[in-house]
Amino acid sequence: MVDIKLIRENPEEIKARFLNKEINCNAAVDRIMTLDGLRRELISKTDNGKAEQNRISKQIPQLKKEGADTTALFSQMNELKESIKAAEAKLKEVESEYNTLMLGLPNLPDGDLEPGGKENNKPIRYFGEPHVFDFQPQNHVDLCTNLGLIDYVRGVKLSGSGFWIYRGMGARLEWALLNYFIDTHLGDGYELVLVPHMLGYECGLTAGQFPKFEEDVFWLDSSEDERRRFMLPTAETALVSLHRDEILAEADLPRKYISYTPCFRREAGSYRADERGMVRGHQFNKVEMVQYTKPEDSDAAFEELVGKAEALVKGLGFHFRTVKLAAGDCSASMARTYDIEIQIPSMQGYKEVSSVSNAREYQARRGMIRFKREVTGKTEFVHTLNGSGLATSRILPALVEQNQQKDGSVVIPEVLRKYLGGMEIIRPQCK
Repeated sequence: MVDIKLIRENPEEIKARFLNKEINCNAAVDRIMTLDGLRRELISKTDNGKAEQNRISKQIPQLKKEGADTTALFSQMNELKESIKAAEAKLKEVESEYNTLMLGLPNLPDGDLEPGGKENNKPIRYFGEPHVFDFQPQNHVDLCTNLGLIDYVRGVKLSGSGFWIYRGMGARLEWALLNYFIDTHLGDGYELVLVPHMLGYECGLTAGQFPKFEEDVFWLDSSEDERRRFMLPTAETALVSLHRDEILAEADLPRKYISYTPCFRREAGSYRADERGMVRGHQFNKVEMVQYTKPEDSDAAFEELVGKAEALVKGLGFHFRTVKLAAGDCSASMARTYDIEIQIPSMQGYKEVSSVSNAREYQARRGMIRFKREVTGKTEFVHTLNGSGLATSRILPALVEQNQQKDGSVVIPEVLRKYLGGMEIIRPQCK
C-alpha cells in the first residue's frame, strides 16, 4: 500500500510515477484525495462530538445537585448522539471506498527505472558465452523424451495441458536441483520454512496480488462457513505474511527465509509455439528467498539476493544475463526487479529463471508488519524483498539443451553429481 502522506504532499508526482509503470491511476488518486479529506473531516467531527458529550455529561450531575434544569442539556446530548451516529455511518462508508481504492493502487516504481514496458528492459551484465554446437542440437522436449526424463503425454492424461511428469532420472535430477538450491541457501544463513500450499485471502492481500489479481490463482471450493483458500502461486505469498500484524525487534532484522514449494498458476499455457514442454505450466517447483529488512538496509539486501540467484546459475555452468526491468514490466506490487535470464538454445533467446524484487514498504503496509527502533522506541514499516532461488521448470530445459552431446547424452553439472550418486552423464534409454 502506498503511504497516503506521499499522495497528499504531491499527487501529481505520484500520478506521473504510476504512468511510468504504464498504469493510469489519475482518477483513483483524485478520488482518494477527496475521500481522504472527507475521512479526516468526519473523524474530527466525531471526535469533537464525543468530547462535547463527555463535557456535558460531567456537567449534568453537578447541575442536578444544584437543582438546576438540565432539560436543554439532555436535548443537546441527544442531538450530539444523532449527529455522531450519522457521522460514524458516513465515515464507515467513506473508509470502505477509501480502503478499496488504496488497496487497488500498485507500488510506486523506483525513480531510477526506465519508464514503459519490457521494450525498455536493460541487460546490465552477461556471464559466460552462448553455446555453439558442432552438431545439430536437439530441443529439450525431444531430449527429455529420449532420455526418459519427462513424460509429457501421461502428464496431460492425468491433469490436462500445462502439466508433465518427472520420471526416473528426470525426477532425481529435479530433486538434485532443489537440494543444490536449498543447501546453498542454508550455507548462507537462511532459515528453511515449509509453508502450507493452501493459503487464506489475507496472504494474497498482503503480497499485493489481491484484490486485482484474484482470478489468476486456483481457488478451492468451500462451504459458506469455511475459510476461503487458494493454491499458492509462489512461496513469497506465504512468506511475506509470516509476520503479518507483528512488531519485530530491530535486533531481529534482517529475517532471511527460504521455502521449497510447488507453485500453481492459472495463466499457464502454450501462448507461443516455442514455449513447449516445461517452459510454461500450471504447476512447477521453486525455492523462494524472502527477506525482511530495515528501510536503510533494503538496497544492500536486494543486491545480495541478485548475487545469490546469479551464483546459483553460475554454479550450474550456464550462460545467462541479468536484466534490469523497466517500470512497466515490474509486477504491480514491486518497486524494482532484476531478472536472471538463461539461454535455451532451441528458443533462440533467453528465459527468466529468477526474478529478484524489492517491494519497499508496500507489502508491509498492507500486512501491518513493523519493527521497533531501539533508540527511539518508534515503530516503522519493514521492507520486504523476494527472489527465486531458483525455479526449475526452465532450469532443466536449459540444462539438457546446453549440456547435450552429439550422441544425445547430457552431461550433469558437477554441483549436482553428489546428489546423483556421482553420476556424470545421462545417456539415452535403450529402445
